[in-house]
Amino acid sequence: MALRQNLGSSPMKAALLACLLFMSAACTSAAWAAQEKAAREGQPEAPSNLLVRLEIRDAIGPATSGFLLRGLERARERNAQLVVIEMDTPGGLDTAMREMIQAILASPVPVAIYVAPSGARAASAGTYLLYASHIAAMAPATSIGAATPVQIGGGGSSPPDAKDKPAKDKPADDKQKDGKQEEGKQEDENVAPGTATERKAINDAVSFIRGLAELRGRNADWAEEAVRKAVSLTASAALEQKIIDVVAADLPDLLRQIDGREVRTQFGTVQLKTEGLVIEDFEADWRVKLLSVLTNPNVAYLLMLAGIYGLLLEGYNPGAVLPGVVGAVSLLLALYAFQILDVNYAGLALIALGIALIVGEAFSPSVGVLGIGGIVSFVIGSILLFDTGVPGFQIARGLIGGAAFGAAIIMLLTVTLFMRARKAPVTSGVEQMLHETAVAMEDFDTTGHVTIRGEIWQAVARAPVKKGQRLQVVRVDGLTLEVVPRE
Repeated sequence: MALRQNLGSSPMKAALLACLLFMSAACTSAAWAAQEKAAREGQPEAPSNLLVRLEIRDAIGPATSGFLLRGLERARERNAQLVVIEMDTPGGLDTAMREMIQAILASPVPVAIYVAPSGARAASAGTYLLYASHIAAMAPATSIGAATPVQIGGGGSSPPDAKDKPAKDKPADDKQKDGKQEEGKQEDENVAPGTATERKAINDAVSFIRGLAELRGRNADWAEEAVRKAVSLTASAALEQKIIDVVAADLPDLLRQIDGREVRTQFGTVQLKTEGLVIEDFEADWRVKLLSVLTNPNVAYLLMLAGIYGLLLEGYNPGAVLPGVVGAVSLLLALYAFQILDVNYAGLALIALGIALIVGEAFSPSVGVLGIGGIVSFVIGSILLFDTGVPGFQIARGLIGGAAFGAAIIMLLTVTLFMRARKAPVTSGVEQMLHETAVAMEDFDTTGHVTIRGEIWQAVARAPVKKGQRLQVVRVDGLTLEVVPRE
């Protein structure tokens, strides 16, 4: 029996031993896999043989920012060697520009911004983006600069010759007073012109672009001049002053010149290998295109007008449904665009006031006083609605004029219709019966019955009336008509 127990227990021992060996091997494999994964996460993979190319060809706004962020994310997912942004922009919104710069600075994939083709420019916000890029390149006959924050520009500086005029001869006591006040005036002379808010914005922009220049090793002094004095340079001059890295005729020339160049990213220094790269164009999807259309100030303005007039038509014709639906959707889309864009709410309030006055003219005609005031308020509000001075983010003056002209035509038609309605004879009610013709149903001297419009009425006459005589109604008193013989 002991032999049987030993034989019976040996298979269980073998199974237990095999299970322990399997668990030990599994734990060892898991530990090795974790170590390899940690090593891979601590050190980026070797870049692939891929170049992602994006194009920015318009004013920089929320749609442009979203497009760039998606492009950089795509390059990171594909582990691209390089991102090339071909740019031609007059500038754009400050918030969108800063989002794009933050994405470029945090990108593990090197970013090259290439101002192209010839004749393109990197003005205003484009200058900041070029300074933030790992590789700054320009095509021949392109320009860079004019980076002053235009939305706060226009400071009231003193005349340029105010400090250059020679001092006139003064008495000795005046000279002593000037000597005592000279130290106090030196600080005022060094203060930049303009309001405190303008100086604050200018200094903030200067510090921002100087920080970018120092990070990329580019000309920080010229960057400050581009902000303070709105200076601009050509591509060749920018290369000489170490503002950009390369002047390239086209994309293959750019890749040839930067091959082997070392750039610094958040993972450290990366050596570019641009020979034989596969170029993949990153196109804007439907969401970016829709946002680009909605955030166009002219489109947002038209959507607002369509929304307002649609709701007004629905109010004039309850139950029409279509004007109300179109107006509500258009107005919501316009409000969404206004929430993204830099809107002057005083201008929006003036537009609302102008439309209210025009509607008031329709309901209570005031010989054009309310209507004219409404048109003036509407035009001024439209001009102030996007009063930022940013290129590409202003309402076309022709569109404002057309909308104001249309509102004026509607107001004139409304006033004309009201005047005609006021002069037209009454076609319903008791007043309509005045001066109509009645026919006597019987002979009577003072009181009798007449027919008018197929109805029998009691009539009162001041002279005898014969049966069948045609009478004219001159007054209505309740259910009694006062009649006289019709001539």
